[in-house]
Amino acid sequence: MTDFTDYKVADLGLAGWGHKEIAIAEKEMPGLMALREEYGDRQPLKGARIAGCLHMTVQTAVLIRTLRHLGASIRWSSCNIFSTQDHAAAAIADQGVPVFAWKGETEDEYDWCIKQTIEAENGWRPNMLLDDGGDLTKIMHDDYPELMAEVRGLSEETTTGVHRLYEMQRAGTLKAPAFNVNDSVTKSKFDNLYGVRESLVDGIKRATDVMMAGKIAVVAGFGDVGKGSAESMRSQGARVMVTEIDPICALQAAMEGYQVVTMEDAAPIGDIFVTATGNKGVITLDHMRAMKDGAIVCNIGHFDTEIEIAALRNMKWDEVKPQVDQVEFPDGKKIIVLAKGRLVNLGCATGHPSFVMSASFTNQVLAQIELWQHADSYENKVYVLPKALDEKVARLHLDKLGAKLTQLTPEQAQYIGVELKGPFKSEAYRY
Repeated sequence: MTDFTDYKVADLGLAGWGHKEIAIAEKEMPGLMALREEYGDRQPLKGARIAGCLHMTVQTAVLIRTLRHLGASIRWSSCNIFSTQDHAAAAIADQGVPVFAWKGETEDEYDWCIKQTIEAENGWRPNMLLDDGGDLTKIMHDDYPELMAEVRGLSEETTTGVHRLYEMQRAGTLKAPAFNVNDSVTKSKFDNLYGVRESLVDGIKRATDVMMAGKIAVVAGFGDVGKGSAESMRSQGARVMVTEIDPICALQAAMEGYQVVTMEDAAPIGDIFVTATGNKGVITLDHMRAMKDGAIVCNIGHFDTEIEIAALRNMKWDEVKPQVDQVEFPDGKKIIVLAKGRLVNLGCATGHPSFVMSASFTNQVLAQIELWQHADSYENKVYVLPKALDEKVARLHLDKLGAKLTQLTPEQAQYIGVELKGPFKSEAYRY
């Protein structure tokens, strides 16, 4: 790719390594491979110019390759300053995809990277958006409103971004139809739950080598991500406490055997703190002042607002290694802050395993196809993919696990009022 210069990555020399890891990941991502086989000849995304803003990992590289295989033109950035895997970004650039992402971007560089995916010297402009967290969507609406007229639709990956979309819908400011991919069951109940269950412990252990057995772990929030986080910590032998604002989620936590407390109660006794709420100010400076020496503080929600990192800036910071800092308080106590309050599983490790991301990204591809093919059928509102597609995504992953689905007899199907092979009758299921 010596003549291709429309990219910015840490080191293009890492591309060979990236290609090898991507090849391994493809074998673990059966949903995306099945979509390539099923739809590749039809090129359902031909003409689509997709600006993507999603963690530039090995798994995302498989997503990008799949979108291109189905006919799309791509420009890409990462949705987190620490989440890029530099060898994955290099491999994508090596294949001629304009990608602007490297691990350890500054905030200004992060914004610059997103804008490179919107404006290209050759006149390329997006007509589809694929977002994770809503930053690309916000920049497009705020800084490039005239370009939104060309955008047929957008798909959003995560809870935080979905909240933003619903706020825009309520305010009447959403300028394109949007698919809420996060709330597909094969995303929220898999990526958010089972992905977190494996990647949270991975991130904390890679960063600190701490033994979790016997420690008190405090998980803030018991939504899907919080459930996965609590189970992740308990699987290592930690004694888990949960904080919650929602009485139903709090009751679920209690019935799972977790002690439900307030952060004020937990701060002085916890050893490891994990925020998973999507809110801000969940762990405050006062909470951190109350923590014991050596406490570990991290976040697995999308943004760094859950922990009051800015309030620690006047403390003494000592970088142990990239994304691992000891913060010393005036009394000499030190706490360990991971990934500077950003996603610990991506900042300190490599994120969710390929298999679970296959389910999430299969939903993304289906959403992009639907919006590109049938945007005129949708208003500027937020939609979810139909249940039939959720079931399709699940089916595509069963063989890889050696799972065999039981088939109803005609009499059984009639008795409970369903069709034998899944009722693909949704208006949204057209391709």
